[in-house]
Amino acid sequence: MAHTPYFLLLFIALCSISECVQRQYHFINEKMEWTEAQRYCREKYTDLATVNNMSDMNQLMKSVNDVRLWIGLQRKWQWSSGDPALFLNWGYNQPDGKNLCAFMRNGEWYDGKCSDSCIFVCYNMSRGLVYVNQMMNWKSAQSYCRQNHIDLVSVRNQNDNQQLEKFINDRNSSGSAVWIGLFRDTWQWSDQSNSSFRNWLTGEPNNNEGNENCTGLKENTQGHWADISCHYQFSFACHEDKLIVIQQNLSWSEALRYCRQHHVDLVSVQSVEMQRRVMNVVKLASTEAVWLGLHNYCSMNMWLWVSGDMVCYQNWAPGNGSTPENCKLENRKGAVQSGGDQTWISLPESHRLNFICTNY
Repeated sequence: MAHTPYFLLLFIALCSISECVQRQYHFINEKMEWTEAQRYCREKYTDLATVNNMSDMNQLMKSVNDVRLWIGLQRKWQWSSGDPALFLNWGYNQPDGKNLCAFMRNGEWYDGKCSDSCIFVCYNMSRGLVYVNQMMNWKSAQSYCRQNHIDLVSVRNQNDNQQLEKFINDRNSSGSAVWIGLFRDTWQWSDQSNSSFRNWLTGEPNNNEGNENCTGLKENTQGHWADISCHYQFSFACHEDKLIVIQQNLSWSEALRYCRQHHVDLVSVQSVEMQRRVMNVVKLASTEAVWLGLHNYCSMNMWLWVSGDMVCYQNWAPGNGSTPENCKLENRKGAVQSGGDQTWISLPESHRLNFICTNY
């Protein structure tokens, strides 16, 4: 019993010196438009720079000069229903970046002024497509559909688009513009990661030119952001993620061996920040759970990371995280669920799963 306080103090000390792992940034001193910079970063590194918090922001500022430069935040198109716009059917030279709402004409999509008045199509659960032969601006059309049906119509794929085109043409022979439920408003990171962190300069974003849909760091503002037209040419920052999902089904020991041979190690999750990064990449997995570098040290009745670190930050699912009575027989290891809340679960190491390697 005399050793217990010392052990607890040692545990607290080891946890307190665990550092947050930073994303690696690269400053590219070449001037490109936003989409060109995005393509460059995806070819050479991971993507245009994503910034999840002030720690990332400070790390980025160490890597870049105090000039105007692109980062990976852009206004995204999405459906009024909240669904992501995975299928797009833009007309020639569309969208041109000047407007935030979309209409259909002859089966193709165009961005239009949300304040313009057009006829529109709603979606109803029982009736399907509903043609509304009334002239309204986009926002009023959205409200009408939500009050009387479900929402403005969404288009998921080419088949949906062809059916909608025929539906409209049967009722609208003039070829006039018809509002659909597509609009551009929400800001989204280029790598699709989920982060609500923003570092806007006071008064930004203001969409001053009516087409400021990309984000850059403004010079001489200590790294604050502004919305800017995507067609300007600036230097830019890329980021390089150090987590890799391996889509092979291996036992925990095989996964550990693979990571140490081809990368550095199985991933250790020592902070909320690292858990967030794991959650961003685990969506690429093909198994319901994915191995972490987490193993049960039976003789000490505790979980440890393969890096040798203690488990300070914890994200166990209910009923997991304790040492089972048959620990030595099962050799329990830790995995993260690839769906749901993406919490940790313990499984026998013989299970064959995808896994996450780290290059940190």
